[in-house]
Amino acid sequence: MPKAIWNGAILAESDNTVVVEGNHYFPVDTINKQYLTESNTHTTCPWKGVASYYSIEVDGEINKDAAWYYPNTKEKAKNIEGYVAFWKGVKVEA
Repeated sequence: MPKAIWNGAILAESDNTVVVEGNHYFPVDTINKQYLTESNTHTTCPWKGVASYYSIEVDGEINKDAAWYYPNTKEKAKNIEGYVAFWKGVKVEA
């Protein structure tokens, strides 16, 4: 079962991830939200839409903008709308 781990904490775990461009997108109900804080960062993907970010905090350490999601995707990416993906040192074990 894919799981996202950072600083010893399991951030997400699900059998229902969607892999897009090599990234596992986790359903929102499988995210351990106690580790995530909304960020003001936004980026735009030409085919997915505007991404929003979370910073991750575990044991007082912060990994800024290390998770992202698309709250309102473009049509071709509807299968990951609201799903969360990770990077910046977050290990995803499949």
